Amino acid sequence: MAKSIAILTLLLAATAGAGYYWLQSQFMRPGPAAQAVRVDVEPGSSVRSVLAGLHARGALFAPRPIELYLRLHGRQPKIKAGTYEIPAGASASDVVDLLESGHVILEALTIVEGSTFAELRRALATDAAVVATLAGKSDVEVMAAVEHPDEHPEGRFFPDTYRFAARSTDVEILKLAYASMQQALAEAWSERAANLPLPTPYDALILASVVEKETGLAAERPRIAGVFTARLRLGMRLQSDPTVIYGLGEHYDGEIHTHDLTTDTPYNTYTRAGLPPTPIALPGREALRAAVHPEETGDLYFVATGAGDGAHHFSKTLEEHNAAVKDYLQRLRHAVSANRARRP
Repeated sequence: MAKSIAILTLLLAATAGAGYYWLQSQFMRPGPAAQAVRVDVEPGSSVRSVLAGLHARGALFAPRPIELYLRLHGRQPKIKAGTYEIPAGASASDVVDLLESGHVILEALTIVEGSTFAELRRALATDAAVVATLAGKSDVEVMAAVEHPDEHPEGRFFPDTYRFAARSTDVEILKLAYASMQQALAEAWSERAANLPLPTPYDALILASVVEKETGLAAERPRIAGVFTARLRLGMRLQSDPTVIYGLGEHYDGEIHTHDLTTDTPYNTYTRAGLPPTPIALPGREALRAAVHPEETGDLYFVATGAGDGAHHFSKTLEEHNAAVKDYLQRLRHAVSANRARRP
C-alpha cells in the first residue's frame, strides 16, 4: 500500500512538473505574429481582456495557459493604458513586460515657428491621435482649461515637436507647450542685454513674435530685432506689416493695401506707437533670443531685396531706404513681367 502511494505521489509530481514546464514553455515561446501588431489598451483593462484581444488578432497563442502561469507565480500585472506595438514573434513574457512598462507608442505633433494660436488649435483638432475636448470653445475658455485664465493665448505656446502618447487630450498638449514657452522665455529674459526698451518679459515675447514674422532668413533675426529696438528707443512707430495683417484677421485677402496701413486697429503699428498689445504669433527660441539680444547697428529701416532668398536690405537713413524700396519694386515688376511672358 505504501509502495502504491509512493508511486502515485511520484506520478503526480511528474505530472505537475511536466505541466509546469509546459506552462512555462507557453509563456516563453515566440508568438505567432509575423509582423508587429498595434493594440489600444483602454484605462482599467484587465489582463485577461488584453490577452484575449491579442490572441484574436493572431499575436498570441491561447491566453489561458498564460493566465495560469502568471497566477502560479503570484503575478498580477498592472497594465498601463495606451497604444502599444507588439513586435513580431513577441512571446507572452515579452508582451506582459511591455504592457507593464508603459512604453506606449509616442505620436508627434510639430508646431511651426511663427504659427498663430488659431493654427495651433486647428492642428490639434485635426490630429487623429489627439483627443479633442476643446471643440467649439472660445479662446477664453481654452485658456481657462489650461489653467491660465485671463491671459491672451497668442504667443503663449512654444513651437516645437511634441511627443505624446496616443489619445492624449488637446488640453494636456497645450499645457506642455505653455510650460515650454514659460521656460524658454524665462531663460531668454534672464540673459537679456542691458538697457533694453522692454520693461517686462511679456514685452520681449511680443517683440520676438514680430521678429519671427518679419524674418525670411534666420541669420537676420538679431538685426531685425535691432531695427525695432532702435525705433522703440527713438519713439518711432514700428511700421511692421505682419502686425497689420494680424490686426486685419479674416479681412486679410493676401495683400496689404494702402487703406490697410491707414486704417487703425490695436495691432496697426503704422497708426500706433510702441509694441502691439499682444504677440502676433508663436515665436521660437532664436526669435526670443534676438528680441533680448538685438544687433543694434544704427539701422532704422529694412525692406526685402526681392532676390527670392528672404533677405532684406537694411538702411540707416530714410533716403537710403527709399532707394532700396524703389529697387525692390523694380525687381518685383521685372519678376511679374517675366512670369507673364512664360505663360502659354
